[in-house]
This record gives sequence, structure tokens and C-alpha cells, in this order.
Amino acid sequence: MRPPEKRDPAGAKGRLPLRKSLAGRLLFVTALVASCSVAATAWLAVQTTSVAIRQEQGQNLKSDAKIYDTLLGYAATHPGWEGVDATVRELARQSGRRIVLTAEDRRPFTDSANSGSREGGSAAASLASQPSAVVDPLSVDTVLVPDAAETGADRVDPRAVGPFRLPAKERSALRKASQGRVACLSQLGIAADIVESPGGRPRVQFVSNETDNAAEDEIARSMEAKCLDSYPVSPTPTERKALRALNQFADSCLERQGRTGVTLNLDLSWDRSWGYGQDGVSRVAKDGTDRLTAEKAAEAEMLAAKIAGDARAAKASAAAEAAEAADAAKRKLTGGDAIYDIPAGVRGSGYDRAIAACVVSARREQLTAYVAEPALLFIDGPGAAGVPGLDLSPANTARIAGVTALVLALTVGASVLAGGRLVRPLHALTGAAQRMRDGLDSTPVPVPVGSDNEIGRLATAFNDMAAHRARLEEQRKVMVSDVAHELRTPLSNIRGWLEAAHDGLADPDPAFVSSLLEEAVQLQHLINDLQDLGAADAGALRLHRKPVRVDELLGQVASAHQGLAEKAGVTLTVTAPPPGTPRLPLLDADPVRLRQAVSNLLSNAVRHTPSGGTVTLRPYVPGADGSGDGGSGDEVAVEVSDTGSGIPAADLPYVFDRFWRAEKSRNRSTGGSGLGLAIVLKLAEAHGGTVDVESEEGKGATFTLRLPTSPAADPDGMTTAI
Repeated sequence: MRPPEKRDPAGAKGRLPLRKSLAGRLLFVTALVASCSVAATAWLAVQTTSVAIRQEQGQNLKSDAKIYDTLLGYAATHPGWEGVDATVRELARQSGRRIVLTAEDRRPFTDSANSGSREGGSAAASLASQPSAVVDPLSVDTVLVPDAAETGADRVDPRAVGPFRLPAKERSALRKASQGRVACLSQLGIAADIVESPGGRPRVQFVSNETDNAAEDEIARSMEAKCLDSYPVSPTPTERKALRALNQFADSCLERQGRTGVTLNLDLSWDRSWGYGQDGVSRVAKDGTDRLTAEKAAEAEMLAAKIAGDARAAKASAAAEAAEAADAAKRKLTGGDAIYDIPAGVRGSGYDRAIAACVVSARREQLTAYVAEPALLFIDGPGAAGVPGLDLSPANTARIAGVTALVLALTVGASVLAGGRLVRPLHALTGAAQRMRDGLDSTPVPVPVGSDNEIGRLATAFNDMAAHRARLEEQRKVMVSDVAHELRTPLSNIRGWLEAAHDGLADPDPAFVSSLLEEAVQLQHLINDLQDLGAADAGALRLHRKPVRVDELLGQVASAHQGLAEKAGVTLTVTAPPPGTPRLPLLDADPVRLRQAVSNLLSNAVRHTPSGGTVTLRPYVPGADGSGDGGSGDEVAVEVSDTGSGIPAADLPYVFDRFWRAEKSRNRSTGGSGLGLAIVLKLAEAHGGTVDVESEEGKGATFTLRLPTSPAADPDGMTTAI
């Protein structure tokens, strides 16, 4: 049993598991708050970024569509890319993005980042692996840019007109005719506008083609036809020349497939006349006339007669004739009253598809010389001149601020709750410490101990400290009383004898002097003990070490106390090692201090052993004598045992406290001063050893002093106990 270790009940429990510790709880709260913060931030970032990205993508697509459409229009109206630099720079300035045009072999045409330079070394190296689009007016990418200029089924940009572009003189003539048509229609109550095509040809566009019924619709059409026929807008020389060239390209394509050629109209439609759809049928009749021309003339006469008849019928009985005309038109559409008898050898609709394919091929072949070659378009590639930033809208800023405030509120709330749970017991500890400082708690009230965590263990340690302090305070009071009593008794005796001698009531004989000397020695012992404890506490207890035979020292101490033991009726014995046992090793110790420690243990044992009892001194090496202590042989133990009354188990932790006495009386024969065992403990610690006690009430007590055998002396043979 080692008293110093028994005063740390909180530390004896070991380290707390993480789930119960304060650090674990703080870690959990921090991780929870951090997780909530990260989750909220991630959610907000995803939401805000998704909206911003969608907006940015929409803006980029709109910007890309504008860039693509502008460059497509340039390519459709220019035979090359030589003058496109200014257009590209302006588009780059408006969009804030880098625009690069290259040939299909990555040969650069222009780069907005190089201010129109056509040096393609580093610029080509910095381009993306895939272009944003291919600018080709003969093959418009309507999927990539759905809001680009409308194209036909051939995907040729309508702005690519090539040889069909009219000169100013022809445009002026056609516009006059179109203005006449619009004026005529206006007099008839029909609204129409003039719309100019990319080639410069004006055309009349009706505001509305709807009428109330079929009869009125037929009348309106006949009246429209009169206005349109009154101001003819037949193909101009430029258009006829271009149309002939286009017709030749188409016929060549059909002939390569073994098909009959066709005559194309200005709107790129073709006539369905005699022989249409029959492979190898010639349009020239036996009499040398062009069957197609004759058929067209006959068809024109029939149409004129029909229009005149419809007009007369309208005057006589508009409703009846119009109904008949509508029925005739219906039969014509359904094939019930066909204008031409289709020969049996005519092929199906596949011929129309072949013609359409050849017309598209012919048109592209004709326009190739009038449009720019296909170019690769790169927008915002690596090394872009400017990349648009992501600007937070007020709504997104407000959302960020709101979520941040919510997370901050949750964090503050969690911190306040956690802080309150942590600070509450600390406040209780602070209050108890202040009351202890002010001396308000003569009997300290224990601080409530909550969970088994760091603060709980701190509260337990504080309660133990308060209780220990209360015991020390009580011992201090008892010590003051004991010191006063111990000093007062011999001083009173000395004073009494001296006063008696002074008054002539007592003679200073040898007995008188011996009595005064005994009282003075008692005072000297008490003062020496207090001085030794004070030196030990201050770290100034000096030891004069030298080799010591512990068995010889025990013999000397036993001889010195033999008279005291005989006077008390106690048998005092020193147990020698068994025969054949190696002699005990030398101790490097201060013989005076060691004798003082053993004397204190021996006098304490004699004092508490009744007459007829036994006190035994026994030196040994732990483990070498079969004691089972398991020693390593580097220390020597001195055992002082008695057969006295023993020490109660509840008093064992306090036997080495100063001024503590099992016998509370001040009887000089049993009580003592209460300093002897405290001095033994300090002397043992000064030598680097220990002292402990084992006792069972009613069966005596055994004190064991253990001292190391290894030397620890200074060169001058003197050490200071610290």
C-alpha cells in the first residue's frame, strides 16, 4: 500500500473512451455543424450554379447562333473569306469571346485574338480538337443553330443566290411591275405587300388568303389572277441565263442516270407535261414542234377560257357556278377528271425524287463558284481572348445570404447549447473554488458530478481536493493545538521548576537539573522534527551518503531502544537472514537520517504494542528470500512489525499525514506528536525509496521501508533531497 497513489481517485479510472469524453462530444458537434454547413453550401452551390449555367448556356447558344448566322450570310454572299476579318472582330467585340475561322485542313482564315493576323502557327496549336460548327452555305446545320436563316429541304442558305442575283436595272423594272400589282389588288380590297428575295427579285405577298366560303374564294382568285396578269413579272435575262445553266446541270445529272431531262421554273419546280416520267421519250414531235411548248400554249388557252367562263358565271349565278367549279376542282385533285391521260408505261413517284436530288446537286454545283469554301468555326477555344464570367443575380445573392444566415443561426444555436452544457458545471466549480478561497465553506459542499467525462472527472477531482483541503485544514488546526500543547507542557514544567527555585521552594539538586534537561530535550525533538519537515518541503534536506551495512544499523537502533521496550514490557528482536544466505548489499545512504527513520518506526511500534507483545526488525532483499515480492535485487527492504492493536482500514490512507494520530489523546505514552511517520516518508523519498504499511485491526501492523542499492552520490559525498 503506497499512500501517495491513493489520493488520485479520478486518475485511477484511466483514459475516457472517445464517445464519453468532452473532446468526443465537441468533435461530434463540430462535425455535425460542419456537415450541415457543407450540405447547405453544396445544395446552394448546385442550385445557384445550375440556374446560372442554364442561363449562361442560353446566352452562349444565342450568341453562337448569331455568330454562326452572320458568318453563314457572309459565306453565302462572298466567293471567299478574304474580307471577313472586320466582321469577325466585330462579332468578337459584341460577344466578348474569341472567334477563329480555319479551312478544313486547319489553315487559319482569321483569328479575333490576333487582330486579323493570318499567321497560323501558335493559333492553330491552341484550337480545340473539335470545331464549334462548320460554316458552309451549301449545307446549313439547322440542328446546331435552329434559329439561323430558314433553309429549304436542300439545306442551301437562301442568301446564296449566285448568278440569280439581279442587277439594279432589272430590280427596278420588277419593282415597278410589283407595285402595279399591289395597287391593282388594293383597288379590289385585297391587302398585299412587296417582299424582296435575297437575289433582288420582288414578289407580292398577300396579307390573308382566307374568304368566307368556297365561292367567294374562287371569285377572289380569279380577280387576283387578272391583276397579276395585267402586270407580268416574267424572268429577266439574268434569271433566264442562270436558269438555263442550272437546267443543263440538272439534265446532265438525269442523263447520267438514264432519265429524261426536265424544264425547271424560276422557283426550281419542274413541269409535269407529256412524256413526263417516261425514260427515253423525246419532247420533239414528228412535225418538228416542241410538244412541251404546244402543251403549254393549249393549257394557257384552257386556263383563260376557264377564267372568262368563271367570271360570266359569277355575274349570272355565282353560287351555283362556284359550287360546280369547286366540285370540278375536287374531281381534278382526286383524279376523277384527269386533264391528261397517263400512259401505261409511266414510272412512280421515285422519278420526282430523282429530279429533286439532281436539282439540289445542280444548284450546289452552280453556286460553288459564288460562295466561300466551307470553314471550321471555333468559339471560345483554349486561349480565348475573353471568357464570360458568372455574375450572381440579386435573387441568387439573396438565396446565398439566406442560407448563410440559416447555417449561421444553426451553428450559433448548437454552439450555445453545447457551450451551456459545458459551462454549467464549470460555473459550479468556479463558485465552489471562490467560496473555498473566501473561507465560506467550513465544510465544503461537493460539486454535483454529471456524466463520466472530462468535466465529471474534474468535478470528482475537485471534490477530492476540497475534502483533502478540509482534512488538511483540520489537521492544521489540530497541529497548531498539538504544537502549542507540546510546547506548553515542557515549557510550563521548566517555568514551574525555575520559579520554584527562584522563590526558594526547590533546591537545584541533580534530580531537579535532570528533570529540566528532559523537558528541554523533548522540546528540542519537537523543534527538530518540525525543522526536518520544513527542510524536506523546501527541498533543502541534505544527505551525507556513505556505504551502510543495514544489518549493523538495525542492531544499533535496536540496542538504543532496548531500554524503552523493556520498560513497556515489549520484546524487541532483530531477525537475521537464514544461514547460507548471501550477505545483504551495502546501502549508499545517510546513516544518521536512516537511523532516524528506523528509530521513528521502531518507537512508534513499541508505543502501540501492549505489554507482552513483540516488535520485530527484519532486513531482506525482496524476492531473494522467497517472500514473493518479485523484487529485482536492486533494493533492500527493512520491515518493522508489531503485534499491537493495528490500524483501522479507514485510517490507513492518513497514517503518513502530519500530526495525524490514531490515538487522539495527548497521552505522551501513546499519542505522540504525529510527526514521526511523516518524517519517515520524507526521508524515504529523499533516499529514492518508499515506505508503505499493511495492517489489520487487532492483529498489529507492518511498516516496510524500501531503499535502492545503486549509488547516487555527488563527488563530495553529499546530496540534496528535492
